[in-house]
Amino acid sequence: MMMAVSFERYGRLYYLDPGDVSPAVGDRVLVPTDAGPEVAECVWAPQWVSEDVEGLPVCAGIATEADVARDERNRRRRAEARAVVKRVLRERRLPIKVVGIDYADRVFLVYFTAARRVDFRGIPRELSRRLDARVELRQVGARDEARLQGGIGSCGRDLCCATFLTEFEPVSLRMAKDQDLPVNPMRISGACGRLMCCLKFEHPLYAEFRADAPRTGAEVGTPEGDGVVVGHDPPADRVVVRLNDGGRRCACDRASVCGPRQAYDHARNERAEDENGAQ
Repeated sequence: MMMAVSFERYGRLYYLDPGDVSPAVGDRVLVPTDAGPEVAECVWAPQWVSEDVEGLPVCAGIATEADVARDERNRRRRAEARAVVKRVLRERRLPIKVVGIDYADRVFLVYFTAARRVDFRGIPRELSRRLDARVELRQVGARDEARLQGGIGSCGRDLCCATFLTEFEPVSLRMAKDQDLPVNPMRISGACGRLMCCLKFEHPLYAEFRADAPRTGAEVGTPEGDGVVVGHDPPADRVVVRLNDGGRRCACDRASVCGPRQAYDHARNERAEDENGAQ
């Protein structure tokens, strides 16, 4: 059994083992964290999954009214702390951008970005005095900034890093070229300004397609006649062919134009003809 929760509306998903509870979508549940159980919203009710997933944290139960009230107080504290932190940084004229604040067990974690190295000695002490709690400053990179703030990608969907990605993997320009994308930073960069993460986890699909698909310019046979390959459509697993008869273009399944499949169909037809002849 598996369920998914989110600490923020439309935020990153976290997967849990439901344990002995069966929450419905929209219910508040308790999620075990290093700082103790935290309140999150169930966005995917417990379901059986085909894959054997182990090591998931176990849901700590349904959140009570006291848990929800504590969560609301923590949210207000984070909002108040953000205003205080920005005010102090503005007074000190420090080139720091606050991108997120966590609060748990009377400890504030302030995540920030900076274009260059910043000397913020004394800032945590002053913030601790104003907020009456311990404050830690942590600098993050551009990708972590996008994950913390969220946003909409060029595809029109919520950012992958803010929803389901659990870790960042290296992305290279070669992956964009293998996917026939223009080598234009404006076209292949995400909200963080780095190469889009989807280039990485979509790359195996394109690599597998190109390993079996006929190359551009190859002469192939299709169910609609012989022709020449003029394009590929890896997401649809199809090949675009310009037919010799009239120059019309058609999109065919990769399996219907690749050599192994054609050889298999030819052998099957010959075997069928031999069987019919024997009868």
